[in-house]
Amino acid sequence: MARAEAPEDPTASAAQAATLDVPPEIVAQSLGEWVRAWLTRLRAGQSGVLPVVLGLLIISTVFTAISPNNVFLSAGNLVNLFQQSAVFMVLAMGEVFILLLGEIDLSIGYTAGVGGVVAVQLVEPATTKWPWWGAILVALLVCAIIGVLQGTLITRLRLSSLIVTLAGSLILNGVMLIALGLGPFSGSPSLQGTNPNIRTLYKLMWGTIDPVVSWIGMVLVVIVIGSILWWSDSRRRQSGLVAPPASLTVLKIALIAVVGIVVVAICNVNRAAIGTLAGVPWVIPIVLVILAVWMVLTQRTRFGRYVYAIGGNPEAARRAGVNLAIIRTWCFVLCSVTAGIGGLLYASYLGGMSNNFNGGQIVLYAIAAAVIGGTSLFGGRGKMLHGVLGGLVIGGIYNGLYLLAIDVQWQFIVTGFVLLVAVAIDALSRRSATSGSAARV
Repeated sequence: MARAEAPEDPTASAAQAATLDVPPEIVAQSLGEWVRAWLTRLRAGQSGVLPVVLGLLIISTVFTAISPNNVFLSAGNLVNLFQQSAVFMVLAMGEVFILLLGEIDLSIGYTAGVGGVVAVQLVEPATTKWPWWGAILVALLVCAIIGVLQGTLITRLRLSSLIVTLAGSLILNGVMLIALGLGPFSGSPSLQGTNPNIRTLYKLMWGTIDPVVSWIGMVLVVIVIGSILWWSDSRRRQSGLVAPPASLTVLKIALIAVVGIVVVAICNVNRAAIGTLAGVPWVIPIVLVILAVWMVLTQRTRFGRYVYAIGGNPEAARRAGVNLAIIRTWCFVLCSVTAGIGGLLYASYLGGMSNNFNGGQIVLYAIAAAVIGGTSLFGGRGKMLHGVLGGLVIGGIYNGLYLLAIDVQWQFIVTGFVLLVAVAIDALSRRSATSGSAARV
């Protein structure tokens, strides 16, 4: 006589579904449970930042092996790599605001260009003589106005973001060229000179923090971030709310400390062929501050929850009472302001602005960086950290091929292939997640 099969345990099915659909830190009560839940999500196609981290490891390994004198991972080249990647990272973080909505902004390249030109022109001692902080504020205000105008056209008139920002890119290219022609600079205002206002903008990228101060600052940052993480998670546990395991919190703090020590140690190596050049470049804390502020905004505030809700299901968000027009417009404003910061860093990196600024190429790199980092083109999924990691990938490819003296056309080809792989991973992971959800229904 055949033995009757035991009925399926409905609670087991529910637990399995929860493991797949809910982030590991929500269902896990220990570090071991978190790792098992993370592996389950990984098998379900939710890879997170793992592909881009593996990509960075592959890029580092390959270029270290084939670069002249294995110079890719030298202290001087790593600092240079971060400086080259900074503009891509900042612009990618701005683009993440728009991609989370399921939209796209093709104008951030020339928005950055306009912001950079405005700031450089205003600090010129031969003409306007503005203080550096005033020039920065005006440049970011101009970028914010650009975001308001484009966001209003898209949200109020319901025009396509692709068309509006493509038109905006063309218009801003012309505006940038007009602004470059103002003053006695033949279209190339410079940040070279001894004027303190000019030097401050120049040092955004090239200035360094004293090595001793760098170590002190790193320790203070780790203490502050670690205290906030521990206090936040402990308070949630004491209140009976969902919180990651204490061991995971300790692991996060330790990882932050290790990364901080490695970065400061690398930057404090003397990188000058003659003389001394050591210390953390100012651009590193600038990028980290932008990352921290935008992470808090998108992941810890009601505004951020609304952005993800709109990207996931706009109609459901509208029925839940979210004002879609206002949230979308603010995202375009924040994207443009972030692009303005990227424009300031670009001007600092080049020591001025000129009509050779290629905003069309830069915006493609910014979108590629965000997508390569893990942000979805379909909306509702992504983090600011993805923009930073993707920017490092783009910068790593650019830097490695430059060390090999490979022509620029191959840089475009390799970057394009990496972008295709990233989009394929995104599409396959979504398909896998959808199939898994359908199979459990």
